[in-house]
Amino acid sequence: MALVTTKEMFAKAYKGGYAIGAFNVNNMEVIQGIVEAGKETKSPLILQISKGARNYANITYLKKLIEAAIIETNLPIAMHLDHGDTFELCKQCVDDGFTSVMIDASSKSFEDNIALSKQVAEYAHAHGVVVEAELGTLAGVEEHVSNAYGHYTDPAQVEEFVERTGVDSLAISIGTSHGAFKFSGNPQLRFDILEEVSKRLPNFPIVLHGASSVPQEFIAEINKYGGNMKGAQGVPEDMLRKAATMAVCKINIDSDIRLACTAAIRKYFAEHPDHFDPRQYLTPARAAIKDMVKHKIIDVLGSNNKI
Repeated sequence: MALVTTKEMFAKAYKGGYAIGAFNVNNMEVIQGIVEAGKETKSPLILQISKGARNYANITYLKKLIEAAIIETNLPIAMHLDHGDTFELCKQCVDDGFTSVMIDASSKSFEDNIALSKQVAEYAHAHGVVVEAELGTLAGVEEHVSNAYGHYTDPAQVEEFVERTGVDSLAISIGTSHGAFKFSGNPQLRFDILEEVSKRLPNFPIVLHGASSVPQEFIAEINKYGGNMKGAQGVPEDMLRKAATMAVCKINIDSDIRLACTAAIRKYFAEHPDHFDPRQYLTPARAAIKDMVKHKIIDVLGSNNKI
């Protein structure tokens, strides 16, 4: 099986009331943990690569690792650019063989966002690649994406935005945020905005960014073995499951992968201070990622047995 686009994935997810997990990847162990979970649960997957991941790992290595994952699992996998911030970056990813790209011009004015998103969509569509754009801005910090304050998506703008840009899916802001410190009080998502957007864009796939749940068992483990992540809090999983039964067809998960990996490595180092072989501590880290992703697929996304 070759790489696929998200078009068919999203059509099935919308109709079936579930979401596809979009998992950020940076190295071999992360990719292996995710796709092994996908294979065991028979779930389609989106493996997404950020600008930071491109700089860290080199796109050639990441592409070949994803190709290897397809050979080993025969899963339907889309390769997606996460938070592309320029036309040039999106164009490069299209030319590199990505099947999906995101142009994030949400920090710009409405008109400038439309202009840049349309430019990307026209180029990508001419090469058979689908496009995600963002309307509304998420708070938080994750790699090169940083905003002290977010602002909610205005449902009154979504129809015009989609019509004028021609994008294939839309990331909206309903209260999620980037990073592991999403809420200082009780978590709240604006399901009224999501409901209104879905009414204005029937059968159109919606995306949630900043949707890691920051499992407290990982935080406890990290802190127990020398970390300092007091107050880390994510989006409750029941809220994500509710969103997945509505119009949300893609849910991005990055911080939870990092937390699972880091918790396992910190624990291993504390218990085996004499070990220095990376294979020794990356093996449990990979297993922790796999277990976490399986849980997400089955209990949060509902994408198991959907291939």
